[in-house]
Amino acid sequence: MKRMLLCLVTLMISLSLLAQTPGKTSLKVGDLAPDFTLPSTAGQPVKLSDFRGKKNVVLAFYPAAFTGGCTKEMQAYQFNLSKFEGTDTQVFGVSTDNTPSQKRFAEDLKVSFPMLSDFATRKVSTEYGLLIPERGIASRATFVIDKEGRIQHIEEGNAAIDVASAASVCSRLVKK
Repeated sequence: MKRMLLCLVTLMISLSLLAQTPGKTSLKVGDLAPDFTLPSTAGQPVKLSDFRGKKNVVLAFYPAAFTGGCTKEMQAYQFNLSKFEGTDTQVFGVSTDNTPSQKRFAEDLKVSFPMLSDFATRKVSTEYGLLIPERGIASRATFVIDKEGRIQHIEEGNAAIDVASAASVCSRLVKK
């Protein structure tokens, strides 16, 4: 009886953890990045396709402002921003937080790059395969998109907190 109860509890815990595991994106390196227009903390909406032929783009999706991992990730981008600026790259933080919350988050962290809000429809998080519907947030992921609008790098999960891989890819793109 104890063994059966232990198995049942283990199964329930496993299923609970599985339900909380964020989905992985179905997008692949080489795919055309889904276009979007999102409100920005910079004041004007940002349309991804406006960067085609002009700049590489880093989309750093983070789950929620004012949380430990997201704070660390956005601070890392700010601290390493010169590595991206030197590669003709625009960095954006992206979350399902509303724009006023993102603006306050950016001010608190002294982040100078724009934050994009997918709060209204969560369509972008869905199209990038990152939305966790039952929580209403996107999982953490970084997409490096080249000047032609193609995805050149994808980093998912906690590894996306470290900006080194994205910076390295952007550096490689500028040498192409």
